[in-house]
Amino acid sequence: MSLEAREQRAARPVSPSLSDSLERAVAHLRRLQRPAPAGVAGAYWEAEMVWNSMILSQYVLTRRIVGGARWPIPSAEREQILRHYRVTRRPDGSWAMHGEGGGYVYMTTLAYVALRVLGVPADDPLCADARRWLRDHGGVEQVPSWGKLWLAMVGLYGWEGVNPIPPEVFLLPDSVPIHPNNFYCHTRYIYLGIAYLYGRRFTADLGALGDELRRELYDGKFDRIDFAAYRHEIAATDLYVRPSRPLRLAWDALVAYERAPWVPGRKALRARALDHCFSRIEYEVAASRGQGISPVNGLLNCLALFSVNPNHPALPMAMDAMESWKWEDDAEGIRYCGAHSTAWDTAFVMRAILAAPSLSGSEEALCKSYAWLAATQMQEELPERERERRDPILGGWCFSDGVHRWPVSDCTAEALTAILECHDRAAEIGLSSNDRLSDARLLQAVEFILRRQNDDGGFGSYERRRGSVLLEWVNPSEMYGNCMTERSYTECTASCVGALARFRKRYPEVERARVDEAIEKGLQLIRSRQLDDGSWVGFWGVNFTYAIFHCVEALVAAGAPRTDPALTRAAAWLLGKQKADGGWGEHYTSCLNDTYVEHPESQAAMTAWATLALVEILDARHPAVQRGLACLQRLQRGDGAWPQQSQSGVFFSTAMLDYRLYKDDFPTWAFARAATLTRS
Repeated sequence: MSLEAREQRAARPVSPSLSDSLERAVAHLRRLQRPAPAGVAGAYWEAEMVWNSMILSQYVLTRRIVGGARWPIPSAEREQILRHYRVTRRPDGSWAMHGEGGGYVYMTTLAYVALRVLGVPADDPLCADARRWLRDHGGVEQVPSWGKLWLAMVGLYGWEGVNPIPPEVFLLPDSVPIHPNNFYCHTRYIYLGIAYLYGRRFTADLGALGDELRRELYDGKFDRIDFAAYRHEIAATDLYVRPSRPLRLAWDALVAYERAPWVPGRKALRARALDHCFSRIEYEVAASRGQGISPVNGLLNCLALFSVNPNHPALPMAMDAMESWKWEDDAEGIRYCGAHSTAWDTAFVMRAILAAPSLSGSEEALCKSYAWLAATQMQEELPERERERRDPILGGWCFSDGVHRWPVSDCTAEALTAILECHDRAAEIGLSSNDRLSDARLLQAVEFILRRQNDDGGFGSYERRRGSVLLEWVNPSEMYGNCMTERSYTECTASCVGALARFRKRYPEVERARVDEAIEKGLQLIRSRQLDDGSWVGFWGVNFTYAIFHCVEALVAAGAPRTDPALTRAAAWLLGKQKADGGWGEHYTSCLNDTYVEHPESQAAMTAWATLALVEILDARHPAVQRGLACLQRLQRGDGAWPQQSQSGVFFSTAMLDYRLYKDDFPTWAFARAATLTRS
């Protein structure tokens, strides 16, 4: 059968009809809506953003170190934690960076120590198999630097084997290119905590268990190991970016500094550096209401507070705030996620439902989610934000519920777009003028977005870019890439350009010159990054398929016609990647070296991204669009949802994420948009 004949056959109506599929999908999304907590208006959407066991292990160790009423962990909670370790363990006994990856020495080592701290015997298969796997993969000595630090903090690794992260670096003038203030904010605050704890050589005592663990992890050779010889050793399973030669030389020089107490003023300088770092940690704890920008730095903050004073007044609040990162269910137990995607998910679900030709049955859900977005927009500036080099936050939305007050450019852009689209259909959903966000609040969001635009026209995430990409030469993380400074992210730029274009369409006279300039510069960056084959490289999703969806959205929102060369080339790329069953599927390994890798199976989220892009460039009745919709219909379950499939998100090149709502909201959006365009 010819390709044309196959396309015509696939384009025939399928059962159930598109309208039936859309209705079931929207009904499923409505069932997923959650009521807001007490004191917050409305309701929201959020599904788990799955990562790995690392934070759970660090959480367990932190609870053990802080002790008091927080230890031991109650038996019911302990069993749920153990359930998660059992569910996520790989068949070979290791734990991975993500659900589809291979074992990591780092994750496996932390899991092993946490399990033993929780009372799991050394001969239990969970521990025995992990110990065997570690020995077969270079041993604990080759754990990456973050693992060396955590082990040293519980007396299971020699501090001389930890490459220095001295707190004095935070005393450098801001003008010094390697000052941490120039780092990406997540990286900056992680290394703020690391520098403080390293500078104090904070070490907790695990008692008799510590002796047992030293014997188990090192085959009884702990006292004879030259840990310093392993400073630059990283297990092959974990290594993504080998520390550069300049960084290794700097570490060697810092080791000499650390071993030279005779350096004039060194002791006083260390004390001043520690005081400076601790002051910044206290500020971040207060500003983020204990949560930290993420639990990775939040747990380090808790340990820093504890190291200074086990009764520090901020410690109970910070420890309690760690519970905000918890997820729990019967299937996978208790785990701690790296971020919450509340505002992000809510905006996308709203946009998916609002794309439908009829909103009947969804009015209440949309009004509640609108109220939730209105309640979570940043309406107060951080006190003394200049002290901590924080950019203005007024008008922004966070990735999460906003409690930690770290708003993001594209989250703000998607929330603003969802709100504007609600305004367009206010009468249908019953949104009264009294409930609408004021024009002043909308302008605050626009101002927030504009403040994140870089000189090259692209948009950063939390902040404008502060440092050069040359900072990647001093990336000390080993496991992650592209993590040292803010960038002009293609997807963030697309979301911001799209939101600004939609705002301009509805408010053509408001800040017109600034908005026009921002859109034009953003479009120039998007166009400049399109590859010769018509695709774009992503950063926050897997990978080319995710980026092409966002870029097409931005170009169309800004008024590009279907004949625009960038759009026609994008369509050609998507048509060339469509699978025989009409779907699209991209493997997570596309993110490791930015080369497209096809997934063996069509993925619902990726099929939806591709279909949403093509429906704007081609036509809702085009055979390729119809085949994509038919694939989504075949994948859809009877309850309107889609099956759990492969990883769809990523950060820092290697940390794959499973956004569990993507599989439902984007296919719903594809159905809705196609249904609307078919009727028009």
